[in-house]
Order: sequence, then C-alpha cells, then structure tokens
Amino acid sequence: MENIQNLPIDIQCSKLLDWLLDRRHCNIKWQGAIKVVRERINAAIQDMPENDEIKHLLSGSYIHYFHCLKIIQILKGTEASSKNFFGRYSSQRMKDWQEIVSLYEVDNVYLAEVASLLIRNVSYEGPALRKQIAKAQQQQQEFSRKEVECQNSAVDLRERYYVACKEYGIKGESVTHELQALVKDLPVALDEVAKDAVKLEGHLKYYTAFTTFVCQWSGSLLPMLTFVLDKGNITFYEWRTGTAPTVVERPVVEEASPETLADDTIDWGDFGKDTENTVVKFEEGIDWGISLESNSEDAGGIDWGDGGTAPIEIEVTGAGIDCPDGVARGEDALSILETAKTRGQFIDDLNELEVFLTQRLREMAIEHDIVAMNMFQTAPSIIHEKSEQQVKKMLSEVKDLLGRLTSQRMQHLFMIQASPRYVERVSEVLRQKMKQADILALKSTTMVEKRQEALEEQARLEPRVELLAGSTRELQKLIEADISKRYNNRPVNLMGVNV
Repeated sequence: MENIQNLPIDIQCSKLLDWLLDRRHCNIKWQGAIKVVRERINAAIQDMPENDEIKHLLSGSYIHYFHCLKIIQILKGTEASSKNFFGRYSSQRMKDWQEIVSLYEVDNVYLAEVASLLIRNVSYEGPALRKQIAKAQQQQQEFSRKEVECQNSAVDLRERYYVACKEYGIKGESVTHELQALVKDLPVALDEVAKDAVKLEGHLKYYTAFTTFVCQWSGSLLPMLTFVLDKGNITFYEWRTGTAPTVVERPVVEEASPETLADDTIDWGDFGKDTENTVVKFEEGIDWGISLESNSEDAGGIDWGDGGTAPIEIEVTGAGIDCPDGVARGEDALSILETAKTRGQFIDDLNELEVFLTQRLREMAIEHDIVAMNMFQTAPSIIHEKSEQQVKKMLSEVKDLLGRLTSQRMQHLFMIQASPRYVERVSEVLRQKMKQADILALKSTTMVEKRQEALEEQARLEPRVELLAGSTRELQKLIEADISKRYNNRPVNLMGVNV
C-alpha cells in the first residue's frame, strides 16, 4: 500500500478530460450544466463592489471555479457587515456567488470545465499565438530583405542614370535642355576636329607615296580627308557647288515642348480616389462626322474627284533647290562634318588610313629580309625616313581623331541633330530610370513601415503569450492538487503542458 501511495499519477494533458470522464469524476453531460453556471456568473458580475482585486480577476480573463472561490474570499471582507448571528450572509452578492460555487460542485462540473480550458490553452490558444509571433518575425525578415533589395536597386538605377548622362555628356539635372545645349556646341567640336586633322597632312603624303611606289597608283587617295585638309570644315553648300555661300541659314533647333520639360515627378495616377462610383455614359450613337442622307442633291454619295474641280498638284522641293543663289539653307547650311553623307566619307578615309598604318607597322616589325631590302632600295625618301616609332605615333593620332568622331557621345549628338524626336526618346528613357529609382525608394520606405508594424504586432502578442503561460501553469497546479485529493494525496503530474 505504501508503494502504491507513492506512485505518481501521470496524465497526458490532451487526454485529461477523457480521463476524468472515464473514471466517473465528471458527468458526460457537464456542458449543459456549465451553460446554467455561465448565465449565473454573467448576472452576478453586473453587481460587484469596488475592489482592485475583483477588478483584476474580472479583467479580460475567463472566470472559472477557482476564481469564484477567490471572489467569495474577497466578499467575506467587503460584505462582513451583512453577516448574521448564525454566520450566514444576508448580502445578495455573497448568496449569488455561493450559489454559483454550489452549482459548480455538482457532479464536479468545475473540474471538467478547467480541464477543457487547460486543453484549449495548450492545444489551441498557445500554438495560435506562437504561430502569429512566428509570422510577424518572418514578415520582419522578409520586409528587411525587400527593403535592402529596393535600396540596392534604387542606387543601381541612379548610378545607371548618371552613367548614361555621363555618356551623353550631361549632368542630368534637366535632361532635355542639356541635350539640346549639346547640339549647339556640336559645330564647334567638329571645327576642332577639322583643325586637328591638319596634323594628318604628313600621314596622307606618306600613304600617297607608298601607294604610288608599290601599286603605281596615279589616282586620288582619301578625297574627303584631302578636301578637309585643304578647305577645312566648310558648308555642305560650298562642297556641293564649289562656291562659298553669301548667306548661311542654319536649321533652328526646336525647343522641347512644355509637356516634355515638365517636372520629372512620378505620376501616381488616381490612387486613393473613389473609382467604384465612376459611371461611363454611352450615347445612342457615335458621331463619326459622316452624314447619311437620302437627298442625292446634297450628299451625292462619295466624291471620287471626277467632277469639274482642278486636279491636285504636288510640289516636291529639295534642300537648297528652292533657295536663291548664294544662300545656304537647310542641309546645305550644315558643315561637311555635320552632314551624314560627307561625314561618312571622311570617316571612311580615316579608317583606310588607319588600316594602312596598322599593316605597315606589322610589316616594319618583321625582320628585314633581302627581298624587302631590295624592293625598297628605289623607294622615295619619305618611306625610308619613317621609323617604327614614328609610324606608331601617326597611327595613334589617326585613332584619336577617329575616336572623337565615332564616340558614343558624338553618335548621340548626330542623332539628336538629325531628329528632334530623338531628344524626347532619350529624355524619356533617362527619366524612366530615375522614376523607377524613386518608386523603389518609396517602396523601401513602405517596407520599413510594414516591418515596424510587424514588430509592433510581435510586441503586442508576446505579453499575451506570457500571460497565457502563467495562467496555464497556475491552472495546472490547481487541477493536479484537486485530483491528488481524490486519490489520497498521491502525486499527480499533467504531462505535455507547454504553451
């Protein structure tokens, strides 16, 4: 007997209610009796004395049997004046709570209720709160990751924006104006290229002498380069006609429209506005501007142009054709390096000269053999005088001039000059990058706000978990003590009580 008395009673928490019902400690119809008790508790709560302990018991917690016992103990102090000679209380409050306790103790209804409450806390309430906290923590990590991604993407887009602006040679403060200002400086830059092309006069002579000696070539070489060396960067009119114009009317660069130069702000549309009540009204018909009348005298059907009207004459005019003599207008007013046709010829000549110097440099790097020495014995002195280092320098000068004309920035300037709409397209592409960066920066701010909301949600749930865990541990001890009394104070252990 002593050994049995010391053996603990281990009960799995999830099976506690079934354990109590199987051992006839509680009635299987305990839920019906609990409804009556809950109605009495709700009625008794309406009339309670002003007491801090009672307020604490009634604040937000589920009132069960053991709370009722504490309330009776408190009422013994507050309702002491209503105690009669026989030790009974005449206070209705005390009678109500004593009756509630008596109803609880019938068939041990209170034990089934607290067991059910304990199971609910362990199996449902606790895991639900833990899941919400885990979700809040996961959201914080997700929002932090998205915040960093948005910030990095925004920085990357801004860097790409400024890199693109640097390629165009602008600061990026007012893209359209800056691009148009670059075109105004284009003639000056091309004049400098033409002036620097004078340095290639010796290169041209070297190429001409070499070609004449080796190939017996008597025709002209590099005609456009020769022309620029002789005349400079003159107008296309003078190159075409051979006479200098008396008046030059350069094409006017169209300024961007106010819509294009509007502030580069993000158009968020009508976010936040009520669009649900928007009503679109359709008329009975659409007026296409075509009248269908039965009167043939007015309408007469389709006019095919066979009437007595004069035929339409189309006049075709070309650049400079309708201009007076001596007046350079339109394309004729541009310089030969601004005009695509002559500029292409000039670049072709530079490429030809570059290829020649590159090949000549490779030949000079090879050891001289007897055949080569014999071949160039009768060559002009200009060919013998050029050393390998001098040819390298000549090649470097040609590449430098060619690079200045074919650089990406210069190509963009030529496109801007040729098509004003190209400015709008480039401006829009650049603005889109900055707008995307601003959108990502705003999204990053939104991620910070959402992360803060998730953090606040976690801070709100954690005290509830602690409160639930404390009340669950207290409930566990009370249940263990109550069951222990029923088994001669044998130790009782409720297993799996974790919140």
